[in-house]
Amino acid sequence: LKYPKDAECSVGSVYTKMWNADYYPQGCPPSSLITLNFGATKKNKTPMQLTWTDGGIRPPHPEIIPANDDIGGPGSYNGVLMIGEKGIISTNINDSSPLTPKLYLYNGETEFGPETEKMPEPEYGHQRKWVDACKAGFNSKEHLELTSSFDYAGPMTETVLMGNLAIRSYMLRKENAKGNLDFFARKKLLWDGENMKITNLEDANQFVTRQYREGWKI
Repeated sequence: LKYPKDAECSVGSVYTKMWNADYYPQGCPPSSLITLNFGATKKNKTPMQLTWTDGGIRPPHPEIIPANDDIGGPGSYNGVLMIGEKGIISTNINDSSPLTPKLYLYNGETEFGPETEKMPEPEYGHQRKWVDACKAGFNSKEHLELTSSFDYAGPMTETVLMGNLAIRSYMLRKENAKGNLDFFARKKLLWDGENMKITNLEDANQFVTRQYREGWKI
């Protein structure tokens, strides 16, 4: 996948006054639903949509997964659904327990994958390997041995931050002539990844970057 083409969201609100949602720009909303759309690539022949939910919001239970089966992890608390043309893979996330993927095909077949153990930790921990790779540089032996190398983790982090960009933009508001607040930025944001810019809402670009201090010296 390359950069998302666009991002949009809806968020939960907190009310301490009737009909007026509170505004806390310093923090995050209590819940959110984020949608990112990706275009087709040479490896991925069709467009793909990624949906993120949090704060107690969960996706609808797919029809082909039995109602009493968990979706994602135990208790349907956390996890991933990969919805394809032939079926759905449901799995937990590898936080403190082994991965337990389950495949549900639209033809009725079901397959449960073996538990996948965590990868062994390096002698001094993954943080030390990250520092060693930073010092050795891009495409170094240390870089290529990382389990999540910079060329993968960098674009992935930028993709995740697109969700934050959508949320912060969604919460923007301006006072109108009547003294009421207008939510003017609640729209799909079109993203130009190569130039790191939202193209259809200039106010959103204030969240893309900032003035950073100088980096650490080695």
